[in-house]
Amino acid sequence: MQGTRYRLSGRMTNALVGALLPLTVLAVWQLSAAYGLVNAVLVPPPAEIAREFGRMIASGELQHNLAISTGRAMLGFLIGGALGLAAGVWVGFSLRAERLLDPSLQLLRTLPHLAVAPLFILWFGFGETSKLLLIAKGAFFPLYVNAFLGVRSVDRNLIDVARVLQFSRWETVTRLIIPASLPSLFLGVRLSVAVSWLGLVVAELMGSSSGLGYIINDARSFSLTSVVFVGIIVFAAVGKVTDEIVKLLERRLLRWQHTMRGAD
Repeated sequence: MQGTRYRLSGRMTNALVGALLPLTVLAVWQLSAAYGLVNAVLVPPPAEIAREFGRMIASGELQHNLAISTGRAMLGFLIGGALGLAAGVWVGFSLRAERLLDPSLQLLRTLPHLAVAPLFILWFGFGETSKLLLIAKGAFFPLYVNAFLGVRSVDRNLIDVARVLQFSRWETVTRLIIPASLPSLFLGVRLSVAVSWLGLVVAELMGSSSGLGYIINDARSFSLTSVVFVGIIVFAAVGKVTDEIVKLLERRLLRWQHTMRGAD
C-alpha cells in the first residue's frame, strides 16, 4: 500500500514538474498579448485559442476531422510499420537479404516527405491512396532500421542454443529473436508513430478536403490564426497521447529490463 502511494506521489510530482514549463509559457504569452507586446492577429492569445477550440468542439468540426486524420494515421502506420517490421527481421536475419535490399532501402530512407509527395499525387491523385502511401512510407523506415538493429544485437550464444534445441527458423524468429529485440522494436514503434503523424500533416496539407491538415490549410487561406493554432495543438496533443500509450505498453512488456533511469 505504501509503495503504491509512493509511486502515485512520484507520478504526480513528475506531472507537475513537466507542466511547469508549458504553463509558464502560456502565462507569458497571455500577458504579452494583453500588453500589446505581440501582434494578436499573428499570435492570438491562449484565451482566444481556447475559445476557438470550444467553438470547434461545440460544432463537431474538430471531432469529425480528428477522427478522419486519426484513421489515416493508424492505417498508414499499420501498413508501413508491418512491412518495416517484416523487412527488418528478414534483412537482419539473412546476410543475403541485407546485401540485396539494405543499400536500396537506406537510399530511399533519406528521401524527404515533401520530395515524394508531389510524385505520389501525380501517380495516385488526391485521394486516400496517395495519403496512406505517404504515411506508410514514413512509418516503414524507423521500424525497419530498429528491427534490423534489434535482430543484429541478439546474443550469438542464444542462436547457438536455438540450434542445439533444434528450433526451426520460424521458431528461432518468433520465440527468440523477436522477444530479445523488443527494446529496439518498441523504439521503432515510437518513432514510426511520430513519423506517421508527420507524414499525415504533409499529406493533408498537400491536398485534402478533410482532416486536421485541411483545417489548418483552410484557416491559413482566410488568415484564421487561432484555428491554425488549434490544429497544431491538437496534432501535438494526439501525438503525445499515442507516444504515451506506446511507452505504457513498453513498460508493461519490458518489466524484466533493468536500465539506468538517469540522475538528478
